[in-house]
Amino acid sequence: MPDLTDATVPALDPAIAERLKRDEHGLVAAVVQQHDTGEVLMLGWMDDEALRRTLTEGRVTFWSRSREEYWRKGDTSGHVQLVRSVALDCDGDALLVRVHQVGAACHTGTRTCFEAGGDLGAVVGPDAPAA
Repeated sequence: MPDLTDATVPALDPAIAERLKRDEHGLVAAVVQQHDTGEVLMLGWMDDEALRRTLTEGRVTFWSRSREEYWRKGDTSGHVQLVRSVALDCDGDALLVRVHQVGAACHTGTRTCFEAGGDLGAVVGPDAPAA
């Protein structure tokens, strides 16, 4: 990842940074959800800088593990993710990014990455007992 020690680049708020539990690569999983329907669109990865950009720019930025660079969703495709809220889970190891999705969320052109991946045919559990 790039060196962000340049004082001209603002850092992620230390109060937020200390709450994050990053993986061995310094990344946190970011689940992206359509804000008004609850539809889960995709999973991406963020380091501190990608999260800072997402929190301060109104557009979702990820760290691309394959390209080893930052990418802001929609810059080349036009399928942007406009931030509505960002929340941290109780363990600090996952983010929920609620967005207004413009166009397809998946690079395959489907609305969601889970639509593109397909259902795996899990056995459906029973309904919860009545209270």
